[in-house]
Amino acid sequence: MENILIDKQENIAIVTINRPTKLNALNKATIEELHNAFNDLNNDSAVKAIVLIGSGEKAFVAGADISEFANFSVEEGELLAAKGQELLFDFVQNLSTPVIAAVNGFALGGGLELAMSCHFRVASTNAKMGLPEVTLGVIPGYGGTQRLAQLVGKGRAMEMIMTANMIDAETAKNYGLVNHVVSQEELLDFAKSIAIKITNNSSVAIAKAIASINANFEDGVNGFQTEIKNFGWCFGTEDFKEGTTAFLEKRKAVFTGK
Repeated sequence: MENILIDKQENIAIVTINRPTKLNALNKATIEELHNAFNDLNNDSAVKAIVLIGSGEKAFVAGADISEFANFSVEEGELLAAKGQELLFDFVQNLSTPVIAAVNGFALGGGLELAMSCHFRVASTNAKMGLPEVTLGVIPGYGGTQRLAQLVGKGRAMEMIMTANMIDAETAKNYGLVNHVVSQEELLDFAKSIAIKITNNSSVAIAKAIASINANFEDGVNGFQTEIKNFGWCFGTEDFKEGTTAFLEKRKAVFTGK
């Protein structure tokens, strides 16, 4: 892979977008590589959590590679958004392996959309986030209008998208866009520390929790019914038997992810 790096550390995988000279901008090749990497890691039973970060100190992902689509037609533009959402943004959101975005530096346009596709976000103190697409005469096309409103509320999403203003890390935390803010030096280790806590728990239960939470945001889907079904499904797993037995025996559970 030319544009990303993968580092597996026990049950955690660190995925680094590695285009520092382009501020890690998302081009077609990078989107395809990320899709393949996330797909492979999701199918690797040894990987229980994924941390996504950008290389260097300036940017998580500074946006999409505008030169690739500046001359697109209406049909090509629509296909670009549809394909991108299918290959990467919706794909990451619905991944059964938890993905934590470690937002270091700029997360703009497609970069913020990618961070929002992850299951949650932590940021460095120097992070800047925004959706500046209207300055190019276009709107966010990789789910930004939907996910930003879900995370920060309709009014704030409207203002951020209409003004194209960037917000800093503390503002993002206050808005609920990121969960934690730490120094850039601490960011990766901090994200990994959360990932380690996740890996101590049942991966099959976590996968069902992700699906149940996501169901709340799907049109025509009753999230409560999804939760009931997934709750019941957990009773048939080895992890449920181990977790309940360990609790009753007052010992630490050892989950197999089955």
